[in-house]
Amino acid sequence: MRLLFVGDLIGKPGRRAVQRLLPRLVDQHRTDFVVVNVENAAGGYGVTPEVMHELDDLPIDCFTSGNHVWDKKEGMELLDRDPRLLRPANYPAGNPGKGLYVGETAGGVPVAVLNLEGRVFMSNLDSPFTGADLLLGRLDRNKIKVVFVDFHAEATSEKQAMGFYLDGRVSAVIGTHTHVPTADERILPGGTALLTDVGMTGPYESVIGMRADKALKRFLLQTPHSLEVAKRDVRLAAALVDIDETTGKAERIERFLIPDDQQV
Repeated sequence: MRLLFVGDLIGKPGRRAVQRLLPRLVDQHRTDFVVVNVENAAGGYGVTPEVMHELDDLPIDCFTSGNHVWDKKEGMELLDRDPRLLRPANYPAGNPGKGLYVGETAGGVPVAVLNLEGRVFMSNLDSPFTGADLLLGRLDRNKIKVVFVDFHAEATSEKQAMGFYLDGRVSAVIGTHTHVPTADERILPGGTALLTDVGMTGPYESVIGMRADKALKRFLLQTPHSLEVAKRDVRLAAALVDIDETTGKAERIERFLIPDDQQV
């Protein structure tokens, strides 16, 4: 089977890019299951019911997120309402939402999606490593062979560590959060595909999706300044993983960074 993962949607430019490019990409590569990270989909911060409604008609099976999923109050209630919308599982108990979703392909192949968040240079959450163990322990591994992990983390070292920790136990570990695509895609010895960051789907003439002039004020003046989603050089970032559905092991991983030529 083929699983396609699309990196962090950044505001309206990212949403427009995925609306224009995703159906063609799914058709061209005969993709069986699609996961999209939407934590920055609403103006660069969080998600809203209106944003999710925009994405309803697209061939997306599961939505992952990260630390910014909490930025819009109206989006938080979606976490309990839509089981396909995940938040990192290693936030403390009592928060809305879940970090595990089990769906299936059109051909009936079960697929589990895990959403976890790193701790290096980020919040002091529960361990994502033991969190992964807990989530995997809830799955019937005799039936569910294909397991995908969106690891939302800052440090490349932590993402690589998670890949090796889960090697042979999941099909793929792909990182999000830094918005900069890495060129380190590979299949680990146990059959797990690893990419430390898939990149963002949004404007690349920017500072990680935000207008450079706005972001520079923060660096130059060291005082709070508002940010604004950029608009130019919009691209879709994604990774395609070929997985043996009988073993759950990855056979191939390919990354994409596709220009949205129809941008305005």
